[in-house]
Amino acid sequence: MKHLEVLFSPAEQLPLPERDLSETSCVVLDVLRATSTILEALAQGATAIRPVAEIEEALEWRRNDPSVLLAGERNGLRIDARQAGGVAFDFGNSPREFERSRVEDRTIVMTTTNGTRALRACAAAANVWVTALTNVAATARRLEKDPTPSVLLVCSGTGELAAYEDLLGAGALVDRILERHPRLQAGDSAHAVRAIFRAGRADLLGAVQQASNARRLLAIPALAADVAACLELDRHSFAAQLTSDGLIERV
Repeated sequence: MKHLEVLFSPAEQLPLPERDLSETSCVVLDVLRATSTILEALAQGATAIRPVAEIEEALEWRRNDPSVLLAGERNGLRIDARQAGGVAFDFGNSPREFERSRVEDRTIVMTTTNGTRALRACAAAANVWVTALTNVAATARRLEKDPTPSVLLVCSGTGELAAYEDLLGAGALVDRILERHPRLQAGDSAHAVRAIFRAGRADLLGAVQQASNARRLLAIPALAADVAACLELDRHSFAAQLTSDGLIERV
């Protein structure tokens, strides 16, 4: 790794499919909540997560393999039978749903509003890593061994806009990297998110309450606890990678 940049919003992701990413490793963040949820599912023993863009794609995987579990949300809420041709999804997008007894040794097909879109935008990268606040230290360690010269942190955002919590997560990762490699060539975007993280790291829950996503989740009693769960810094000691087969696995 020689160079580090950050994309703040979905609008910046649009050119990625046309960009030469053969010497770039992408790191995708969707702190509230997709990448946090993916990491929790893997921590609870899920074999792999397959991200897909559309509900119909998820249903097609289920038709081909009835053993897969379905997870996903639209507008923050679990996809229900009315949205999916009579098939209720097994999980929404809450990390607290993914209990070991339900997911161990299972593959989960997942579709979310922004997170899976960001992952697909990075599909041509040399490597694609999946991270959140819950495993930034592990991701930083893997990136130290990644031979790809350029690293691009891709914040999934909310709708078409940047998401404050993703900038915090990207800043936490940049902070870990630059602490160990202060001479690394980091762009202004990397220094900007690092400053955001350092300003809020003493009270991440207080800091993230500036975020529209956090405010929305905190206003829904059943989902309010997700916010704190997604802010547990370095809860997980493993990294996660999107394989060439389109599966996210722990490494």
